[in-house]
Amino acid sequence: MSVRAVEMELPGVGEPETLRARTRELPAPAGGQALVRVEASGVSFAEQQMRLGKYYDQPKFPFVPGYDLVGVVEQLGGDAASGQPDVGVGQRVAALTKTGGWADRVLLEVRQLTAVPEGVDAAAAETVVVNGITAWRMLHRTARVHEGQTIVVLGAAGGVGTTLVQLGRRAGIRVIGTAGPGQQDRVRELGAIPIDYRGEDVPARVRELAPDGVAAVFDHVGGPGIVDSWRMLGRGGTLVSYGSASTKDRPGNPRLPVLKLVARLTVWRLLPNGRRTSFFNLWAGLRRPDRYWAEVRDDLGHVLDLLAQGEITAQVAARFPLSEAAAALSYAEAGGFTGKVIIVPDTENPAGTAA
Repeated sequence: MSVRAVEMELPGVGEPETLRARTRELPAPAGGQALVRVEASGVSFAEQQMRLGKYYDQPKFPFVPGYDLVGVVEQLGGDAASGQPDVGVGQRVAALTKTGGWADRVLLEVRQLTAVPEGVDAAAAETVVVNGITAWRMLHRTARVHEGQTIVVLGAAGGVGTTLVQLGRRAGIRVIGTAGPGQQDRVRELGAIPIDYRGEDVPARVRELAPDGVAAVFDHVGGPGIVDSWRMLGRGGTLVSYGSASTKDRPGNPRLPVLKLVARLTVWRLLPNGRRTSFFNLWAGLRRPDRYWAEVRDDLGHVLDLLAQGEITAQVAARFPLSEAAAALSYAEAGGFTGKVIIVPDTENPAGTAA
């Protein structure tokens, strides 16, 4: 039995206001699929790049944005539950999607779904889906930072940044975080040593705090500033680059800044100075989908469990109804807040509100 889904479509390059609602019929889930009623999605930097046609491997226009979501399983198709006994009808689940999350219902593969622990609401869980997987993997799989070491998190008040700070502090890691002047107190409350990237010399301040350099720098900015991130490292340290925010508004081929960044990181990695570099690509393992989704479920499961136990806290910056996704995107692009902008069903949040 088919259902009607409401989606927010991005028709082409343009301002947030070009987003438009559309409806379409979703077929009943086939074997290995689930119909999920969306309770929360989010606005990440990826959508900001996508509306400009700047995301490295985004689909062709028109498409529905929405990098991740949290919702409730309404239907399972065929033998969909095989191999995942914790996912059944009525179960709240989280999913990494890359696109398609800005909708009220979606069809997904069951292997994409991670069960959300009892007692964790949808908006809270949504703050740590793509942000949680990204932060967990960069910290524990890529940089492999240990207790007692020091790291630098650029953009420590953002979605990934706040999660990185909390995961780092929980692991006994000293965290230095950059943020704007209005976000200093919140970054400090999360357990990091804040640096105002607008009013302070970040490399000089880091040298004061860590004279021998740091164990890892997590840099989503890219551009010329990546040189400063490299120089902050101590011997054996790792520079983890996971974006090129500084080139978002630069005209031209969106792939060139990323390719240049990867080339620079590759050259540095070959230098015999004991430091390492990595360009973090969340989707790199998708060539082996069964293994990839199993690892995603495992990593996200760890983060959701920490959230359920109160070891980390959800950082919700604001909530907007699905019909006001354009306003949510504009709010996210304006910046100056801490955490993640959440999109919820219209019936839950009839007017956009700051959290």
